[in-house]
Amino acid sequence: MIDVAPGAPGLERDVAPLIRLLRPGMGAREFAAYAAEAQEQGLVFTGAFDEHGRCVAVAAHRILTTSRGRLLLVDDLVTTPDLRSTGVGARLFEELEVRARRSGCVRIELDSGVANHGAHRFYHARRMAIVALHFSHDLS
Repeated sequence: MIDVAPGAPGLERDVAPLIRLLRPGMGAREFAAYAAEAQEQGLVFTGAFDEHGRCVAVAAHRILTTSRGRLLLVDDLVTTPDLRSTGVGARLFEELEVRARRSGCVRIELDSGVANHGAHRFYHARRMAIVALHFSHDLS
């Protein structure tokens, strides 16, 4: 597991393609702008790399202090399609748990699209519970 620093060549080469699997409308310029601003706000990109140096999974996460306590908030968690259900995502999630505990977090939280049933199975297998509905109001 390696954190990919702001401005590092691996950000566009390794992280962006995986994030764009979840956000197919996000081009290279949009990713760069998002990553720069979000990293200033504390976002960390943690990549899982295989023995050949290929980034096979990424978690975009940050620590937040909220009225619900200190949280590790996962913005995105994605594994390359050819390695899903092989344990890579589980190992990345375990790394997030270690980091959350080390940072004094009371829980890990994330949002998942309502139609992403494969992700829901993955999160339920990690003993995550559905505890809220996330509402959105589009301002465009």
